[in-house]
Amino acid sequence: MLKAVYAYSEKKKTHNYTYKGIGEKMSLDLTKDARIRVFIGHYGSGKTEFAVNYAMELSKQTTGVALCDLDIVNPYFRSREKASMLEENGIHVISGARGHDINLDLPMVSPNILAPLQDESKQVILDVGGDSVGARVLARFAAYLKPGKYDMFFVLNANREQTQEVLGVISHIRNIEDTVGAKVTGLINNTHLLRDTDTEEVLKGQKLAMEVSEATNIPIKYISALEKVTRQLPMDLEGQLFPIMMYMREDWM
Repeated sequence: MLKAVYAYSEKKKTHNYTYKGIGEKMSLDLTKDARIRVFIGHYGSGKTEFAVNYAMELSKQTTGVALCDLDIVNPYFRSREKASMLEENGIHVISGARGHDINLDLPMVSPNILAPLQDESKQVILDVGGDSVGARVLARFAAYLKPGKYDMFFVLNANREQTQEVLGVISHIRNIEDTVGAKVTGLINNTHLLRDTDTEEVLKGQKLAMEVSEATNIPIKYISALEKVTRQLPMDLEGQLFPIMMYMREDWM
């Protein structure tokens, strides 16, 4: 069992955990990932939740973080909904051509996304819509997705209907890769049942992630779970443990 010292900032709405006696396994250094990080995944995978958590953690480690909401397919649970919180923490949020207004469900991408992609000093996070249909918008920026210059992480939730088996997961990955014209560089085990997630669920997803990794040679980069669950997971799992908060869902949801 891991022990954590907890701190909460009411002003910034951030939660911080300092872990004791767990070595490098819980020491997240997100600056080692490529400057451009792309997050993709099936609907309901928790992709946006992870992208927001990733942005919040990255902003603690470096400056010039930009989160680009490229989800023009799903009108719900988009990262732009948390624009105020993100910007209060020094993260530049870029969403639709009409701004962050979530009531304007128009399939338009802001041209402002080009600025951080072209600026080598910026740390870029691209939150892309689910499946190959949502990934089509990313294809227009394929020129910036050069080997070694980006990471594209596939967020996996083994509880989603079409990604419960190896072949289903690989099919989603390959369809997205073909659409975007770039390869997935890492897997994120984000298997969950929202607040009912326990270690059994995460380990179930880890087994699937390992099978997918073995079949595709795509490494498992992160294992994502609520902090209370992460503290109970074994330390010898493949991938780095990444405790998250549920920013995208209110307490009553």
